[in-house]
Amino acid sequence: MKSAVETLNPTRVRLTVEVPFEELKDSLDAAYKKINQQVTVKGFRKGKVPARVIDQRFGRGAVLEEAVNDALPKFYTDAVNEAELSVLGQPEVDITELKDGETLNFTAEVDIRPTIEIPDFSGIEVEVDAVEVTDEDVDKAVEELRERFASTAPVERAAEDGDVLTIDLRAKVDGEVLEDGVADGVSYTIGSGELLDGIDDAVKGLEAGGETTFTSELKGGSAAGKEAEVTVKVTQVAKRELPELDDEFAQLASEFDTMEELRADSRKRLENMKQYDQATQAQERVLEKLLELVEVPVPEKLLEDEINTRKHNLEHHQLGQMGLDLPRYLEIQGKSEEEFDAETKEAAVKGIKTQFVLDELVKQEKLNVNQEELTEHLMRRAASSGMSPDQFAQAVVEGGQVPLLVGEVARGKALAVVVEKATVKDTNGEIVDLDDEDEETTEASAEETPAESAEEKTEG
Repeated sequence: MKSAVETLNPTRVRLTVEVPFEELKDSLDAAYKKINQQVTVKGFRKGKVPARVIDQRFGRGAVLEEAVNDALPKFYTDAVNEAELSVLGQPEVDITELKDGETLNFTAEVDIRPTIEIPDFSGIEVEVDAVEVTDEDVDKAVEELRERFASTAPVERAAEDGDVLTIDLRAKVDGEVLEDGVADGVSYTIGSGELLDGIDDAVKGLEAGGETTFTSELKGGSAAGKEAEVTVKVTQVAKRELPELDDEFAQLASEFDTMEELRADSRKRLENMKQYDQATQAQERVLEKLLELVEVPVPEKLLEDEINTRKHNLEHHQLGQMGLDLPRYLEIQGKSEEEFDAETKEAAVKGIKTQFVLDELVKQEKLNVNQEELTEHLMRRAASSGMSPDQFAQAVVEGGQVPLLVGEVARGKALAVVVEKATVKDTNGEIVDLDDEDEETTEASAEETPAESAEEKTEG
């Protein structure tokens, strides 16, 4: 077999392959054997029909077609390996010449990973938010905790802001009560922003036993997005009662004995959260600076597939769970379809470029992933997926996704190398020291993108 490579553009090549006919022998034998098992010829036992009879009865062309289909993947793979190409996705194959007993010639066009030159990135500088926790921040955190320990007591008066109501709802569209538009005994806090637009104004001023009707656009269910006539009946009005912020509350709501200790712990927790957010911000901004330094051509087909995948996941998974379609989602977001398409394309391009650049850094820095690192990453991914580590690990292995997880960890380590060499200052001008405890956020910034998925598909 002889092969040659023609570069069509930085992300696509054409392979030209010439195969001497003798190299098709194994595939021809396999083709005759396969056809033998599928046909019945009078006078011959099944599977024992001579090749010449198969040629006479069914045509040599059918045998050649079967043999070529069997042989092409191997010759294509050999040509890819010989040229040391990193291919993405499936090739477009065209048989240019097939002469029985002489030769098989074909071409294969396929996307490839572009060659990337990583420049010196040690001069990257970024600015991030300073870690500052104010007394007001602590007050807000303590108040939120206090809200969680609020109690309610029924009152005999008109409903006011902050009251907890027990209500019955009936929703009609075009004069008909919806099957899924009936709900009794619903607990609703006035001012929470939950349930339906307009419900707060409708129920304020009602006492237990009071009833009113208002119009609102349904957010979910069988008539999502339609205007409905909603009847709401208040069966109970209850006042929320907040506990006093004293040492007794500290003992009730935490492991601490005093409010002073509780506030100190709240401050520490807020500092930790802001430090994590600061590290995430630093890594995102360092990555953006790195991508600005590197010229990364993006394969058109890969980009098209990624955009379609993102749209499909949004429409059929995320929005479907919320009872929304894309037009309604765009209306809520205040975006046009053109703006949505532009944002989706921008995110897809960034995702692909990120993987290409970080994968190149993995090679350049000779980074490896050990079992401990992979296990830690798997535990984190399992926690975020809501599965147990054992369940998640089983799903990963059965789905052949282990190489994808290894890639995520490796890219996280590559990004950590760049962050470590960058200069990170906060808004106060202070140097920020990002240590190893922030490695989880670098992995989150470098998860799988479709370029890796495309490579996995080609291996099959």
